[in-house]
Amino acid sequence: MADFDDMVLVGRIARPHGLKGHVVVNPDTDFVEDRFAAGTTFWTRTASGDAQLAVATARVHGGYPIVRFAGCERIEDAERLAGLELRVPEETLQPLAAGTYYQHQLAGCEVVDTAGANIGRVSRVEGGAGSMRLVIEGTRGEVQVPLADAICRDIDVAARRIVIDPPEGLLELNEKTGDRRQSPDS
Repeated sequence: MADFDDMVLVGRIARPHGLKGHVVVNPDTDFVEDRFAAGTTFWTRTASGDAQLAVATARVHGGYPIVRFAGCERIEDAERLAGLELRVPEETLQPLAAGTYYQHQLAGCEVVDTAGANIGRVSRVEGGAGSMRLVIEGTRGEVQVPLADAICRDIDVAARRIVIDPPEGLLELNEKTGDRRQSPDS
C-alpha cells in the first residue's frame, strides 16, 4: 500500500443519503462515473487508522455520487463516514492526453515569469471550475495567480516548471507591506 499522504484525493464524504447506508460524495475528479463505480476501492483515514472502503453500489445524481460502501447498511454506519477523505494511489489515475495534467501535479512546481525571474513554488491549487488559482510561496510571501491560459503560458509537469505572464500589479497584490498606520506624532 502507498502512504496515505502520498495518495490522490478524489472526493470527500459529505453526508448520509437515506436510511440504508448510502452517502453523498463531494467529488474532486473530472471522472465521477468511472471513479465512483461499483467495485472501486478507496483509502481513508479515521481516528483508528487508515482503512479501505469498497463501493458496493453507486449512482450519480446531479453530478454527485451517491455511494454505499460494503458493510455500510444503516444510516448510523453512513453517519460515521461523514467528512472522510477518499484517496487512491496515483498509479490508478486515468492517463491524460498530452498537454493536460491533474491539479495535484502542479503542487511543488517552480514558477517563473516570462523573463525567467523566480516567483516561487506552487504550494497548492484552490478554487473550483472557472476560478482555479495557483497558491505560490516565494520571496513575496504567498501569491495567488489565476490558473488561466492567458497568465499560465507554459505548464510543464514533467519538468516541474510553470511560466507565467502576470498582468501588471498581480504579483504585488499579495506583498507584505508592513504596518502603514501613522503615529499620532507624524
